[in-house]
Amino acid sequence: MKRIFITGASSGLGAALARHYAAQGAMLGLVARRGEVLQLLVADLPYPQRHRIYVLDVTDSAALAAAAADFFAAAQGVDIVIAAAGISRGTLTECAEDLDVFERVFATNVSATVATFAPLIATLQAQAAAGQTGGRLVGIGSVAGIRGLPGAGAYSASKAAVISYCESLRLELKKDGIKVVTIAPGYIDTPMTQVNDYAMPFLMPVEKFAAQAAATIEAGCSYRVIPWQMGVVAKLLRILPNWLYDLLFANAPRKTRKTSSVDL
Repeated sequence: MKRIFITGASSGLGAALARHYAAQGAMLGLVARRGEVLQLLVADLPYPQRHRIYVLDVTDSAALAAAAADFFAAAQGVDIVIAAAGISRGTLTECAEDLDVFERVFATNVSATVATFAPLIATLQAQAAAGQTGGRLVGIGSVAGIRGLPGAGAYSASKAAVISYCESLRLELKKDGIKVVTIAPGYIDTPMTQVNDYAMPFLMPVEKFAAQAAATIEAGCSYRVIPWQMGVVAKLLRILPNWLYDLLFANAPRKTRKTSSVDL
């Protein structure tokens, strides 16, 4: 029985991953701010009594560490840690009020990823030393983190930071036999994307994403873009010279600043 700790579990990617793993018989530790939504989710999962819920804001690192410790004690270990909590907001640097938005996005998307992993790394190291291999730390990046998108400076920068942070952590933990997996979603059908009023190529149902993400985690892949079509797009974006990228994307559609805040 897999023991899996997931943040951002009340909706979107986190909830889909919770449903997928519960169907496989896993024991889950589910973290989110919305307690009523978590209760409804767990009630609909197989073996609801098996799972534990933690109602907290992931930017509260002390509360997150306490939740991790409680789950470790209840599950007698942990196999997979998925930092799926995240928010997306349209931002403009010249708008003074958006400074607070930048800070909130970075706190939720980047600092909370670190705070999710930190209290469980020693557990995974001890398990690996005892011969319990297969530990996974999973960070959720985004194709939006490959190149900066107009009107999404906070989100693009935060997801670029998650991708680089997970790469650093992957190298640090390689000696311990702990796999660090970075998943970069493209457009996935979740509340975060449902507010977008523009075309989203290769939009994928969230259940299909969860199945592919779980397979990626099981394989211990270091980095994967889902769906694969967006992986091709991401590779092309990486090699575009700045002048061409600017020409193509300067007028790309933008998230609306006032209505695009969605917590996962």
